[in-house]
Formats: sequence, structure tokens, C-alpha cells
Amino acid sequence: MASTIDEISIDYFDENGNQIIRQIDKVVLSKGAWTTIMFLYVEWDRQKEVWGAPKARIDRFQKKNGEYRSQSKFKFTSAKQAQQIMDVFKKWIDSGMFSGDEE
Repeated sequence: MASTIDEISIDYFDENGNQIIRQIDKVVLSKGAWTTIMFLYVEWDRQKEVWGAPKARIDRFQKKNGEYRSQSKFKFTSAKQAQQIMDVFKKWIDSGMFSGDEE
């Protein structure tokens, strides 16, 4: 487990030491006792023996007893899905339906 946000990673190795998930990038969206991070990553395809297409996910971490633990996550499995989500947010923001930023 990670004790700082900088230590949080989704890199994952199997019991034989083979890397299964390789983190490409990470962006911290919010910090605090509840931290939200977006990751870009690839997964190893054991059958084809190649890295798969990039995927993205948003993880929500809670800091408890000095360690960050993943509480929930949402995976984006394709660029098309990510684009659809961005389009919906743009529509909501542009229309004023989605706001909340205190300025």
C-alpha cells in the first residue's frame, strides 16, 4: 500500500514477477483523505504475448491508517467510450446544467 499520493501506482506483477499492468501516465484530479486519480495504462495479453491497446481508468482512494486504499474505479475501455463521456460533459457544461465551481 502507498502512504503518499506519489507512491500510488497501478503497475501490477503476477506471482512469477511478470508485469501484467503497466502504468503509462497518471493525473491527480483531487487530493486529500479521498483522492481521485486518472490512469492511462496497458495490460499484457498472455495469448498474443503483446501489450494491449491503452485503456484509462479513474480510481478513488481513501487514506486510512496512513495508507491509501482503492475504494472504487471506473475503466474506460476504448477511445470511443471516452469520447462519448467527454461529449456528454461538454454538452452539460456548455448548457449550464453542470456547474458547481464557486468563483
